[in-house]
Amino acid sequence: MIARRIWRSHRFLRPFFVHPPTLMKWGGGSRSWFSNEAMATDSNSGLIDVPLAQTGEGIAECELLKWFVKEGDSVEEFQPLCEVQSDKATIEITSRFKGKVALISHSPGDIIKVGETLVRLAVEDSQDSLLTTDSSEIVTLGGSKQGTENLLGALSTPAVRNLAKDLGIDINVITGTGKDGRVLKEDVLRFSDQKGFVTDSVSSEHAVIGGDSVSTKASSNFEDKTVPLRGFSRAMVKTMTMATSVPHFHFVEEINCDSLVELKQFFKENNTDSTIKHTFLPTLIKSLSMALTKYPFVNSCFNAESLEIILKGSHNIGVAMATEHGLVVPNIKNVQSLSLLEITKELSRLQHLAANNKLNPEDVTGGTITLSNIGAIGGKFGSPLLNLPEVAIIALGRIEKVPKFSKEGTVYPASIMMVNIAADHRVLDGATVARFCCQWKEYVEKPELLMLQMR
Repeated sequence: MIARRIWRSHRFLRPFFVHPPTLMKWGGGSRSWFSNEAMATDSNSGLIDVPLAQTGEGIAECELLKWFVKEGDSVEEFQPLCEVQSDKATIEITSRFKGKVALISHSPGDIIKVGETLVRLAVEDSQDSLLTTDSSEIVTLGGSKQGTENLLGALSTPAVRNLAKDLGIDINVITGTGKDGRVLKEDVLRFSDQKGFVTDSVSSEHAVIGGDSVSTKASSNFEDKTVPLRGFSRAMVKTMTMATSVPHFHFVEEINCDSLVELKQFFKENNTDSTIKHTFLPTLIKSLSMALTKYPFVNSCFNAESLEIILKGSHNIGVAMATEHGLVVPNIKNVQSLSLLEITKELSRLQHLAANNKLNPEDVTGGTITLSNIGAIGGKFGSPLLNLPEVAIIALGRIEKVPKFSKEGTVYPASIMMVNIAADHRVLDGATVARFCCQWKEYVEKPELLMLQMR
């Protein structure tokens, strides 16, 4: 009985255990995610820290792209809070709780580690505790009041916090002149002047030389600029660095695309759906899948630790896409089971998502071989690096008319495309890649053979 009373009297002193945050998906195919665990720094006051949860296997950090809310906003359950980008995809983080945004911990462009607090929410708990944002006070269960600065630190925007950090100032010692004691940019600069901190003068538009004001706008164009790598660009650094440790060999071949050009023209002339744009790529992808059926080792991955080759059952063919956000390689799943029209639609969907930085994690994972269509931009020839753990990648040059000689010695025009296959020499030998390429070439040059064996 005594023990029970002691336990009840100390129930609010029990330690708060934080479980590693994980990510839950909701909305049936939606790209919105929420943390299934929240880290509450003060459960009695109704303040809950929302951490960056694990957004995918092997993801340790994300870049914060933008906020959908600001401090003081009310939020509903499942309402988007912010958008983050890992090295694989862009994801919306949503709220599990209904409440108000008490504190935003990061600014767009920040790199956030998994588990770090994204935002602090004020929610009403089961004991009806109340966070009063207008008076900047928290009413606790004991009836006493605490200033929010004791729990949250100084009230300010992320931009002001960053300014104070850059100047080496502890923002919590600054007296704010804004509403509810909020620290403003002017407060930070005033404090800096009073304490003798040196501010950055590079941003000033004019410099004084010999007593005369001289404009520095023209010369600023020649100054060095440091550009941090973010998102997909950071991922490219990692993957390409890993690829350089793998022994590559390259196989180059010409493919006559006269029949491919005629097939594309036929599709365009008989197209009844204005939303579909026919290109060369879907036929190249489907013919590649047909060749992979006969050469399964090209559609594999290599486990260096166990010295095992995993032959992939599905043909998940990736297509490298250059976007303003960086290089990304989404893949078309199960090409071996898709028609040309289905491949065309899926390729269009992935291109649209990539251009808008909205690819799902599922779109960029699980690839088994990659095509890099440099010819769409310009260039006859490319020498690609492997997209590990895949064992082959193919660079496609542009299709151009060139003169060719027939067996009889006559000259005729031909639509020629150069292809360069880079292969992992630990898994594939030159003869295998050569035979595979010849098979693929035959399907492209003679589409009737492709149609004959398609399922």
